[in-house]
Amino acid sequence: MSFRRRRKKKDKRRFRGVYLLPNLITTASLFAGFYAIIASIDGRFYQAAIAILVSLVLDGLDGRIARMTKSTSDFGVQYDSLADLVAFGVAPGIMVYLWALKPFQQFGWVAAFLFVVCGALRLARFNVQQGSMDPRYFNGLPIPAAATMIATSIIFYYEIGEWAPQRYIYILVMIYLLSFLMVSNVKYVSFKKMELFRRHPFHSLVAAVLIFVVVATAPTIMGFLLMAAYVASGPVSTFMYYRRPALPDKGESPTAPSNLAKPGLDLSEGGEARKQA
Repeated sequence: MSFRRRRKKKDKRRFRGVYLLPNLITTASLFAGFYAIIASIDGRFYQAAIAILVSLVLDGLDGRIARMTKSTSDFGVQYDSLADLVAFGVAPGIMVYLWALKPFQQFGWVAAFLFVVCGALRLARFNVQQGSMDPRYFNGLPIPAAATMIATSIIFYYEIGEWAPQRYIYILVMIYLLSFLMVSNVKYVSFKKMELFRRHPFHSLVAAVLIFVVVATAPTIMGFLLMAAYVASGPVSTFMYYRRPALPDKGESPTAPSNLAKPGLDLSEGGEARKQA
């Protein structure tokens, strides 16, 4: 009897349950990614791109709600990574292959698979490095940003219609570039440390209002341009960082010592200058 009681208590400690609200939001994000796959197979690429954007919004909500309600858990972290792989890895890979890469045959599906596997590697590296990296920056292009770049490209193409250039070769190059950036060490701003509930300068509010107005005027076009600017910001900032001149060491002095400037003086250990004999 005592053994059964101890076993029952041990099982309760092992299976402590899960938090419903953040995991339900993660499930909704996973559902949106799965719907994007179904819509891509049916040839409804515009709806598939919108579904990926919906999944992006839900993916940003689940983590914030979990932190606000203090319901974070290791189960939620792993579940979120698996949902991200489907919604931002498999779904965009299938969508972009059926939309633009299929004419390239094996080169097309290899590019789509490379995007998926680089996204999986990016997620695995993020989970391993979590807690040891600066939270203000991402190490490599985040997989949601890469998926959003593909989705906004499709929406942008449908927006400009017949004025769009031949898309196939550009999309192929973009997929290889996004795959490389995800597994690179290029730093991207994470926006995780944006303190929205504290005082900011007045011009910050003005800039936020202007950005909102510009995006609201033409969301399909500005969404693509903003994502393209974010993808390009990583390599540009990294290039500028390595081009800046190196700072001198603290132990080195940029000016010459005073005894070399005045050869007629000799500095003693007491710090007093005297003329040489």
